[in-house]
Amino acid sequence: MHPRSFALPAAVAGSALLLAACAAPGDGSPTTAVERPWPQVLAEADGQTVDLWMYGGDERGNSYVDDHLTPAAAGLGVTLRRVPVADTKDAVRRVLAEHAAGSDDGTVDLVWVNGDNFATGQEAGAWWCGWADDLPNMRHVAADDPLVAEDFGVSVDGCEAPWHKAQFVLAYDSARVTDPPASVAGLLDWARQHPGRFTYPAPPDFTGSVFVRQMLYEVADGRVPPAFDVAAFDDLTPALWEELDGVAPSLWREGRTYPRDQAALDRLYADGQVDFTMTYGPATLTELVRDGTFPDTTRVLTVQEGTIGNASFLAIPAGSPDRAGAMAVADLALSPEQQATKADPEVWGQFTVLDTGLLGDRDAARFDELPSSPVVPPYAELAANARPELSSSWVTPLDQGWRDEVLARP
Repeated sequence: MHPRSFALPAAVAGSALLLAACAAPGDGSPTTAVERPWPQVLAEADGQTVDLWMYGGDERGNSYVDDHLTPAAAGLGVTLRRVPVADTKDAVRRVLAEHAAGSDDGTVDLVWVNGDNFATGQEAGAWWCGWADDLPNMRHVAADDPLVAEDFGVSVDGCEAPWHKAQFVLAYDSARVTDPPASVAGLLDWARQHPGRFTYPAPPDFTGSVFVRQMLYEVADGRVPPAFDVAAFDDLTPALWEELDGVAPSLWREGRTYPRDQAALDRLYADGQVDFTMTYGPATLTELVRDGTFPDTTRVLTVQEGTIGNASFLAIPAGSPDRAGAMAVADLALSPEQQATKADPEVWGQFTVLDTGLLGDRDAARFDELPSSPVVPPYAELAANARPELSSSWVTPLDQGWRDEVLARP
């Protein structure tokens, strides 16, 4: 992991930010920012309209952007316009098409992105790069934090600014599960002892895929190279398929079918048909318990070996005509005020990317004063012994392997 560069303290931050670009659009090489003073960036941002393309299926996320981030952006003279998409891939497809056409007047200014979607744009040179590390509020992000230095094993290289962190968690109904397992591997033993009471979404659903990656870590005793390697895949996955195929008859509907996605698994859990659910967005658990969808006896499973964690980011396409405004919004989204608001379980409940030890007393107090969730433990507890996300290049082979070796078996 290479050292990160950070903006200077606010008092002198005016000496070091960026805006113009070099590299021809559509040639596969990154479009890279060059330095400009931050006050000049803000001056150019004033009056711009920034189109933020983001997954629109998260109502609390939509409300946070509309009710908090958008008014704050207006205070900088930037009109933030949320463009909801059913899948982030839709936004990336638009970015790639405009980049291939050599457009410098694209329709996408900012994308909520991570994982294979970021990697796809990075391979095409479709993101604007070299700007994120020098945002003034990046001084609050730990230089040695691996979750923000790499995005599913792909170096960020200043091509996206961190927005929030996520941790894969398993949740259960403590009224029905009186003997919760202490490990992910132990969960499969629990499933064998309680037939029909556990299942997981079918890959390539995002949550089903991360469950399979989590199980790969378990059967490999953590010995999984972050970058995809065919030899490692061939060596490590037979034990994975054997484990998942072996437990299948003990799953819901005897493993003959699997929930299509996390939403389907959540419905089974809410209806009491299974005793566990899982999510990469534990903030949703608090809301689902609060509104009565999930039982108030829902608890997060604490596992000894740690679960997979990642971060999501805001990226600027190379073809954005409103880069200054997009940078201003990305920096605003990193501010302690916005990060604390977004972390509030009453607002969105997303885990901050800031290192609160780098904050002043007043800003650190914003996080200390956040209400605790009766369902979700603090991030520090969830992230204990966290495992890094594998490269996005692992995802498709594992998804296909699961279909071939587990789903297709008689």
